[in-house]
Amino acid sequence: MTEDQTPSIPPSEADTAGQRCGLIAIVGRPNVGKSTLLNALVGQKVSITSKKAQTTRHRITGVRTREQTQFVFVDTPGFQTQHGNALNRNLNRTVTGALADVDLVLLVVEAGRFGLDDAKVLSLLPKDKPAVLVANKLDAIHRRADLLPWLKDMQERHPFAEFVPLSAKKQADVDRLFSILAPHLPEQSWFFEEDALTDRSERFLASELIREKLFRLTGDELPYSCTVVIEKWDEEAAPEPAPVPAKKGKGGLPAIPKARVPLRRIAATIIVERDAHKGMVIGEGGERLKRIGSEARQELERLTESKVFLELFVKVRSGWADSEEHLRSYGYE
Repeated sequence: MTEDQTPSIPPSEADTAGQRCGLIAIVGRPNVGKSTLLNALVGQKVSITSKKAQTTRHRITGVRTREQTQFVFVDTPGFQTQHGNALNRNLNRTVTGALADVDLVLLVVEAGRFGLDDAKVLSLLPKDKPAVLVANKLDAIHRRADLLPWLKDMQERHPFAEFVPLSAKKQADVDRLFSILAPHLPEQSWFFEEDALTDRSERFLASELIREKLFRLTGDELPYSCTVVIEKWDEEAAPEPAPVPAKKGKGGLPAIPKARVPLRRIAATIIVERDAHKGMVIGEGGERLKRIGSEARQELERLTESKVFLELFVKVRSGWADSEEHLRSYGYE
């Protein structure tokens, strides 16, 4: 090789030069806005939301690639301190398992508030990983100056790498968070394709969307101990449209026919613990179950960009939330 020659870089290495990528756990007590934040960061709903505790029950990965950095967010259930059944033990194992695997931790709390449940989650943070304090729901604070004593108190509780007051509902705040997180991720190749949004299947997202509608439409009537199981998931090409006379488009050219939308036939079962809960889900004359199905179907059609036929059933499985065997059969890790 002569002096004016430089070694060539293989295309794969050239493509990944300067890339950053890392796993980021989003943790906190129930109802601090973790799933809302994840969806805002990803730019699409990948984790369901509701005011009911225990809405998030699985480790859900959301992916966002911006410029040279790929952020792989891991949304976790809210850490449970109130109940000791098998479901809650499973949720807490999901939280602690996620913390062991990541490069960075986001502890989400409500701005200006820090209670015993928050302290319990804080105590779980690994000492050898950087942590960022995300003070969410900033829009609920009327005077920002009131936050200063609270922020000083939080600084004394843990050596956070960053303090980020924000509202997950404001895009400018979300964009600012990306710029703060990027330098804390290791320089390495991306884990996913550039346009990836989640590692979860459409089937999993379907069960979650149905559960979200279930929680929202039953409110406080229905206890948290219900789940959704997808029993059937069939995909087929949409039926051929009936022949119609050819139409002329602009300039006298033949009009371009609309693409056929694929069809998904989905059957799902809502599992509850008591007969009384079954009645709450079905509603008078079956109206509530119909509404749950209708709203879930519409959102599934937007998610999958296809036509969806959705059937819902309700079954009683007494004690399922305290049975490790049932939890495994229903897809809990």
